[in-house]
Amino acid sequence: MGKFVIGETKSGGLKFNLKAGNGQVIATSQVYKSVNSCKKGINSVKVNAPIAPVEDQTVEGYAELKNPKFEVYADKKGEFRFRLKARNGQIVAVGEGYTALKSCLNGIESIRKNAPDAEIVKEEK
Repeated sequence: MGKFVIGETKSGGLKFNLKAGNGQVIATSQVYKSVNSCKKGINSVKVNAPIAPVEDQTVEGYAELKNPKFEVYADKKGEFRFRLKARNGQIVAVGEGYTALKSCLNGIESIRKNAPDAEIVKEEK
């Protein structure tokens, strides 16, 4: 089972990582100012990830979907990435770069599987 790990950033803010059962990070958040706002971001991932469709921006002429949604795109290095947008259009989680589109889509499926029941823990220093 996955877990959300809240940790401090070097700048003194907070962010979370969603880790799969094997400990691998599958999504990361933006930086938050408080634990409460970080937990709201986690709740947004828990609620939106299972229902968000995938908007594949790597396809020419793709159909723009309503939020919440996962956006899949190619970065400047040509790697495939995703971001989860909440209903309000805010980005609540992003994934790492993948060399293959299928691996990126597998990352999204892992979030859908792990996020809803994932426990929330504070990172120990």
